[in-house]
Amino acid sequence: MTSPIRYTIQAVHPAAHLFEVSLHLDDPDPAGQVLSLPAWIPGSYMIREFARNIVRFSAMAGGRTLKVRRHDKHTWQLPAGINGPVTVNYTVYAWDLSVRTAHLDQTHGFFNGTSVFLCARGREGRAHLVDIRPPAGMEDAGWRVATSLPEAEGEDGAAERYGFGLYRAPDYDALIDHPVEMGRFSLAEFDACGVPHAVAITGRHDCDLRRLVDDLKPICEAQIRLFGEPAPMDRYVFLVMAVGEGYGGLEHRASTALLCSRADLPYVGMDAPGEGYRQFLGLCSHEYFHTWNVKRIKPAAFVPYDLSQENYTRLLWAFEGFTSYYDDLMLVRSGRISVADYLGLLGKTITQVHKGSGRRKQSVAESSFDAWTKYYRQDENSPNAIVSYYTKGSLVALLLDLRLRAESSGARSLDDLMRALWVRHGQTGLGVAEDGLFALAAEIGGAETGHWLRAMVEGTDELPLESWLKRVDVNLAWEASATGVGLGVRTAADGDALRLANVFDGGAAQAAGLSAGDVLVALDGLKVNSGNLDKLLTRRLPGEEVEIHAFRRDELMRFEVILQEAPRDTAKLSLAEGGSPAHRALRAGWLER
Repeated sequence: MTSPIRYTIQAVHPAAHLFEVSLHLDDPDPAGQVLSLPAWIPGSYMIREFARNIVRFSAMAGGRTLKVRRHDKHTWQLPAGINGPVTVNYTVYAWDLSVRTAHLDQTHGFFNGTSVFLCARGREGRAHLVDIRPPAGMEDAGWRVATSLPEAEGEDGAAERYGFGLYRAPDYDALIDHPVEMGRFSLAEFDACGVPHAVAITGRHDCDLRRLVDDLKPICEAQIRLFGEPAPMDRYVFLVMAVGEGYGGLEHRASTALLCSRADLPYVGMDAPGEGYRQFLGLCSHEYFHTWNVKRIKPAAFVPYDLSQENYTRLLWAFEGFTSYYDDLMLVRSGRISVADYLGLLGKTITQVHKGSGRRKQSVAESSFDAWTKYYRQDENSPNAIVSYYTKGSLVALLLDLRLRAESSGARSLDDLMRALWVRHGQTGLGVAEDGLFALAAEIGGAETGHWLRAMVEGTDELPLESWLKRVDVNLAWEASATGVGLGVRTAADGDALRLANVFDGGAAQAAGLSAGDVLVALDGLKVNSGNLDKLLTRRLPGEEVEIHAFRRDELMRFEVILQEAPRDTAKLSLAEGGSPAHRALRAGWLER
């Protein structure tokens, strides 16, 4: 029987943001054990070079220090001929307050396994034990541990729930798929369809935990029932970091790491959920849906993951886009938001897609493939060059759902497609082929539906939103901005100054020669600041010429700008008055199941 690989991890210097990690391997490869750290983390499609945060590295065997050879930026090799146990010690710098890597200070510690646990090549399939130790010098600080990583029951030093001690993973892939939060967090627990769930919130906050649990429980249960009980995890944990300003989430097989603004959390006495809380619930719903869609139903390109390099697929429009469609849909189906609120959120998504001309240049299939180089590395020209596989992918999901419902008189829907994916791929581990979604759509909705879906996914034509929304008695109208005129820019405040963040193709600013990064100084001799540009434009008419002064670098420049009519690119959705019983029945099936 092979022995497990053992790790210890301890916050040895929280003020310096340092974790100390050791790896103990009883039987290293006699040819020279290779160790590596992932270059990226599943769910975030960008090479992040986690090994750059290792600041000290050493290895010992038989009481002597070993000479370690570097293969590349994230790979080490021990000497050949080691016949006994080896211990590798290394220090990890953790100062990235995000959901992707690791963060440590005197108030808390957080890490993803991809940032801190070296992989022993050739030994990935073994059991892995991790001893999570309290921070050095702060053993009495009242810190606890929140993670979905199972406690190592039956082992000496096994952790108790929320305690420091020994945890177990069946293999390396599982080890790195359970993030860990430690500190003095708030905790709430609930059951969803019989599965224990927990919410751990770190950071200062005044969250009404009872209200949060009352809202999360029906959302989780709606998703479990969509795919069918039992749920695919024994326990689930929401790890929430509350900050002044922040937003983000990353999915894992039995947990999610979330970053949110503390103002977005519910508070005691809150009535209907405000915009911030709706956004937070949507984020929780999104990451929870990934428990099925991408953590278990995966593109074939991710089976297995190769964490040393990019893994290309043209399917992120389905795995992220379909998840983005269901995240808010689950809020209305579970009764957490109203139909009117849902239509408002859907209108915002439609608007986001239509604001950028990149939708006419890049398909969502191309966007998926280019995630590594374009979506995760956006610059000032991105709205003119790319389309989001999240937002446009969610609209593709909407249209496919409405078409399946309308052409079957409500007998079939996207829910059926998702359940088929779960049975055929999520429960078997078989990856989804690059054209698998088109074939499945054709199987459920007919050959023409499969061709239609492929055309939307691989083409750049405008999506037929208005016509299909009418089939459920929802009207789509387009409105312009309140000023009536536009420069064709997106701005960002730099203190009191106003900087051009994006200059859109075909807009007045681009035609006049303004560029992203320019800092506006004056419009027709009046000072421009971060709060008054719309006011200065309100009384202007399309076709008028205005004089704009702006700094580019440290040079003052003058531009003559001919104002354009503000584009009608803001989507507004509303329920049609009257309508047919058949359409209302389709809408009820869509929004109320």
